[in-house]
Order: sequence, then structure tokens, then C-alpha cells
Amino acid sequence: MSLRAKLLLAQAPIFAALIVVALVSILQGRELAARSAAVLRDNYLSVLAAQRMNESQQEIQTRVLSHALGRDDHARRRVDAELLRFDEQLRIEEGNITEPGEGEAARALRESFERYRETTAAVMAASPGPPAQNLLFEKLEPMSAELGAAVGRILVLNEDAIVRKNGDVERAAGSMRTIVTVVPLLAFVLGIAGSIRLTRRMLNPLDALADAARRLGERDFDARARIQGRDEIARLAAEFDGMADRLQRYQRSTLGELLQAQLAAQSAIDSLPDPVLVFDLEGALLAANEAATRTLGARAGEPSTDPLRAADPALRALVARVREHVLSGRGAYVPHGLEEAVRITATEGEHFLLARGAPVYDRESAVTGATVVLQDVTRLRRFDQLKTDLVATVAHELRTPLTSLHMAVHLCLEGAAGPLSEKQIDLLDAARADCLRLQSMVNDLLDVSRFEGGAVPIATRAVAPGEILLAAEESHRASAELKGVSLEHEIGEELPAVAADRERLPLVLDNLLENAIRYTPSGGRVTLRARSDAGSVRFEVEDMGKGIPPELRAQIFEKFARGPDEEAGGAGLGLFLAREIVRGHGGEIGVDEAAGGGSLFWFTLPRFEPSRSEA
Repeated sequence: MSLRAKLLLAQAPIFAALIVVALVSILQGRELAARSAAVLRDNYLSVLAAQRMNESQQEIQTRVLSHALGRDDHARRRVDAELLRFDEQLRIEEGNITEPGEGEAARALRESFERYRETTAAVMAASPGPPAQNLLFEKLEPMSAELGAAVGRILVLNEDAIVRKNGDVERAAGSMRTIVTVVPLLAFVLGIAGSIRLTRRMLNPLDALADAARRLGERDFDARARIQGRDEIARLAAEFDGMADRLQRYQRSTLGELLQAQLAAQSAIDSLPDPVLVFDLEGALLAANEAATRTLGARAGEPSTDPLRAADPALRALVARVREHVLSGRGAYVPHGLEEAVRITATEGEHFLLARGAPVYDRESAVTGATVVLQDVTRLRRFDQLKTDLVATVAHELRTPLTSLHMAVHLCLEGAAGPLSEKQIDLLDAARADCLRLQSMVNDLLDVSRFEGGAVPIATRAVAPGEILLAAEESHRASAELKGVSLEHEIGEELPAVAADRERLPLVLDNLLENAIRYTPSGGRVTLRARSDAGSVRFEVEDMGKGIPPELRAQIFEKFARGPDEEAGGAGLGLFLAREIVRGHGGEIGVDEAAGGGSLFWFTLPRFEPSRSEA
């Protein structure tokens, strides 16, 4: 017998239990439904008819009184209609006699109603006033009370019957609940017990196979299942034993080669001067070279859950961030610049380490781990600092002569040195424009040096996004109109306040707007947007220019970066300063392709939290 047939046979007790439960539930449900239907069939119509007869009697009394008082000229028609309605409901009751004594009560009600109808007709035939009133109060009122009492007896009989039958239904429902609870429970217990016993007997060979697999996983290559039979489990065991034989032969032939390859790989990474760490998918340290052991105290194969516990906290956080980036499937991690380097203090002095990460793939190109390399960029960092200091010194030294030169040109244009010819005025205007451009470049260079040196604090406070956006739009409207470019804005409703520096943040929008207006052709449009994002507010500046190639989008925010066809006239520092200001606020900045083919520059700022103290 095959394993499939055996497993189906093992489920037979459960199927039998399900059939028993279904039959019991159907029978009990039918009985309960029959009793409930009897209540509605036998008594509900009578109760409803009695209530409607009471309503008709009350309406008749009201109309008769109105006729007797002479207040209703149409009372006769309404009384006839209600008498007819009363008679219809009485006929319904007479056709639904279900309780003991209900027949006598219905006959008494019919006799009372006939007398009531005759007296009502007499009252309505009498003239309004004392004749009708005397008949009403002397004859009709006692008959009305008698008729109401007769209707009440019918109503009480059927209501009492409903209460009694509801009690019977509740007792039947209780019995059914007991039966439906006990019978399924008993059936399932017996069915599951039988199924478990049959299944256990059929699957005992799997325990032997699992034990052999466990021993093989523990590198016991002598483990075998040795299961006899012709079903699927026996065939699986035979295949397992064959695999164990092949693994045993393979292990004996390739163990030395594997050890040699492992030693060669370890020697290769040990020869690298920079720390190298290799992690698996769970974040455990698989390998570390001598530089990593010396710098971080990391040792591969340690049982500790934190193999970098002896390293500097900032360096541990950097390694964890790079590792998570790679293991999350986002590809290799490439740092944006030397500013991401972490400073550590070693016995030989201060060092700066810059992290890079790369995924480790298996033969099917699936990520199986991550390699993190900590590049020593101490010398590069020092060269960069020297360059920054040199640029700051030169810019500072140029500031004074440029100011004097600009003032001298301005005075000459104002006529302080005597009258000028038209040609001289044109030359001096050009010289003054160049002075202004040079002063702007010098100011940018000084700002760059201050940002890189950390000398520019960001004083954040609550700022309305719409207010900043509208102010930037207004300050550039004149230059946009001069270029023939229209400025538009799209500001989301009820935007939260952002934590921003009122002096630094406008520089970001100024740089982005100047570039957008410069590269948008005449007749084009520049759109400013602000909308709420997850935990932040996103600002966008969209132009209709040529756009930026994808390979250059990550470079344009670097210092002195310029496009391949960009006109001369700037130092290439505006977007760098914008990036540094946004990062100083704790936000992000980037550029995408706009829907119309232009560029969409964006940056985010965190929402303002009143709990934080303002700078």
C-alpha cells in the first residue's frame, strides 16, 4: 500500500466523526426550527389581530365622540371603515383558534362586537348633540368596555401561550446545545485518537529517517536509515542511504582541498591592511582579518551575539548600518564622501575609517552574506582638511581687496573720479558685475569651509512650510519674469510646521530656484511644492529644462560639480551648500526626472516637535 493510501486511511476516523456531527446537528436544528415556527404559526397572528382590534376600537370611540360633539363631518365614513377593519381582524382570530378556551373567547368577542356595532350605528344615526351624546355615554361606553375586555382575553390567552412555548423552545435549545456539544466532542476525541494511532504506526519509519538525517548533519557519515518496504518512505530512505554513501566518499576525498582553500582565503584577507569583516544573513561574524582583530577586537566564530562589543560605539553603529544596508537587498554600500568617516583613537594616534559594503552571492545569485571593508582614509582626510583650510584662507584674503575693488568701481560709476565716457561706463559696469560674481564665489567658499569645519550651527524652530515657499517664490519672481518663466506653487493643506533655521533654509530654496529659472527656457514653468511625508515635509522644485543624466545625479551635490554643458559663471558650490544645510537639519536631498522631462529637485525637513527645546 502506498503512503498516500495509508495517510487517507488514517483520516477515516475523523471523517466518520464529521459525518456523525453533521447528522446530529441537522436533526437537532430541524426540531428547534419546527418548535419556533409553531410559536409564530399558532399565536403570533392572534396577538397581532387582537392588537389591531384594540387600535380599531380606539379609533371608533374617537370618531363617535367627535360626531356626538359635532366636530367631524366625515366621522361616519371613518367609523364604517374601522368597523370593517375590526371585523376582518376578528375573522382572522376566528380562523386561528389554537389554545384551550380560545374558541369560547372568540365567540364571546363576536357576540360583543355585534352588539357594539349595532349600538355604534345607532349613535352615528342620531343627530350630533344631546341625542348622540346620551346614546354614547349610556349604551356605547359600557359595550366598549365589554368589547375591550373580550379582546384582552384573546390577547392574554395567546401571549401566555407564546411565553409557555418560548420556554419549551429554550429548554429544547438547551438540550440541543448539550447534545451538539457532547456528541461532537466525543466523536472528535475518538476520531482523533484513532487517527493518531494509525498515523503513528504508519510514520514510525520517519523517526528512523529523521534520526539518521540528524546524525548526518552532525557529520556522522556512518549514519543510515535502513528501512524496509515498498512505499514512498522506504524509497526515500534508500535514496538517503545512497546520498550518505556518496557524502562519505566525497568527504574523504575533498576535506584536504577544502581546508587548503579556506586557509588560502583567510591568508588573502589577512594580507589586506584595512579591516575586513564578513557576516552571514543573521549578522553573525564569519571571518575577520588581522587588521579587524587588531583595530576592532573582532574574532570570527565567537558565540557572543555582539562580536564587535570591544570596538568604538560610533564604529559599531557604522558597521551595523552598512551591514543592514547590504543584507536588506539594496546592493553594495558606497559612501557619499569623506565626511562619513568615523574617527577612532588607537595606540599609534588618531585614525579615520570609511566603511564600504558588498554582498556575498551564492551560485544562484542569492545574497548569503555581507563583506564590510573599513578603509583607512586618515591621509585623505588630512589632505581634504588642508585643502579646505587653504580655500578658506584664500577666500578670506580675497574678500578685502574685492570689497575695495568693488567700492572703487562703484565710486567711479557714480562720478567721484570725474566724468566718464559711454565706453568707460560699459567697461566699469562689466567690472562691477564681475566683482559681484567674485564676491558671491568667495562667500560660497567661506560658507563651504565653515560648514565643513562645523562652525555654522543650525538653530531650528517651528516654521510654516507655506510661508517659506511663498517667500522664496516672491523673491525670485522678478528674475523669472525677466527670463519669461512663470512661477507656480502647490502647497498641501494643513501642513505641519517644520524644524528649520530661518536664516539657512532660504539659501537652499534660493539655490534650487536660481538653477530652475536659469535652465528653464522662455515660456516655461517652474513649480514649487510642499506636501506632507512620513514624519517630515517634502519640498520640491520642478523645472522644464533639459534634465540631468542619471549618471550625474549623485555627483551634482558635490563641491565644484558642474554639468557637461553648463555655462561658466559659478563655482559649483550652490547645490553642495544646499545639501549641507539640509543634512544639518536632519533631512535628505536629491534629484529625479520630472514628468515633462526636466528636473525635480527635492528635500525633506523633519516635523517640528514642541517637546524639543529650540536652539
